[in-house]
Amino acid sequence: MRWPPYEHIFFDCDSTLTTVEGIDVLAASAGKQWRVEVLTQAAMDGDLKLEEVYARRLRAVKPTRDQVRDIRRAYKRSVVEDAVALIGALQDLGHKVYIISGGLAEPVEEFGVFLGVPRAQIRAVGVTYNELSGHWWVGGDARYLDYDAGALTVSDGKAQIVRELLGEQNGRSLLIGDGNSDLLAGHAVDLFVGYGGVIRRQRVLEAAPAYLHSPSLAPLLALAAGPPALPRALNGGYSTLAAKAIDLVRQGALTFNDARRGAKFEAAFNAACAGLNGRHADQHASQPRPSSGLDNWLRNAES
Repeated sequence: MRWPPYEHIFFDCDSTLTTVEGIDVLAASAGKQWRVEVLTQAAMDGDLKLEEVYARRLRAVKPTRDQVRDIRRAYKRSVVEDAVALIGALQDLGHKVYIISGGLAEPVEEFGVFLGVPRAQIRAVGVTYNELSGHWWVGGDARYLDYDAGALTVSDGKAQIVRELLGEQNGRSLLIGDGNSDLLAGHAVDLFVGYGGVIRRQRVLEAAPAYLHSPSLAPLLALAAGPPALPRALNGGYSTLAAKAIDLVRQGALTFNDARRGAKFEAAFNAACAGLNGRHADQHASQPRPSSGLDNWLRNAES
């Protein structure tokens, strides 16, 4: 069976490309960590609508411009495993990479550019500041005033941003993210992949057509570029990433709630791996791949 490549790859940011939530970083700096984390968790789990908590969290923190800018440092210190290599590999293979986030625009955009994503392909939430607060002649401690309400500040708004970024472009699309807002945007792409490598959210785990359990994003290379791309990556500049993707897929890091898609991917993956030759075949085909499933992944991760 043939597994199609996905030309357009959309990433969530917080808890998907970085292991932190930017708003929680702000809350910690303001001594409001517990209060804000509870709201964040409820929104990401789908227990509260994002629009019910977005303004409340920012009002509770009232960050300064410098505090918002500092989020980018936390993002960079906490990059998810293999995110940089994966984005580079996808782009070199001809895919377009985007970031769509309910996080704050300035740190998300700077982090995205750091990862290699063009700024024009990043969307996040802008904020305005009271320019007369603090030492206004310096500007860095101007206090938060408001945010730009829009599609990324409501639970079901990411689909609109996906459609806007795709426009009239041809090609299949894939979105990966950890939260309920990502799951709700799944209908706007050809494949939604839930990500549990940082936080496993039960609603996403149970509803996502495909789910990535590993902390590493490497297996997404097989899903997004397609298994036939793995031999090319092994022999190219991304041999480490491709080898890791193969190993993790064999260990069950990818599971499917959509059985038809799961069978299709497995057939394509096995066919691609059977075509590996020489050193790569000996190195990566020595262990049989266990049947897919979260229990298999957890068992392998603990061993």
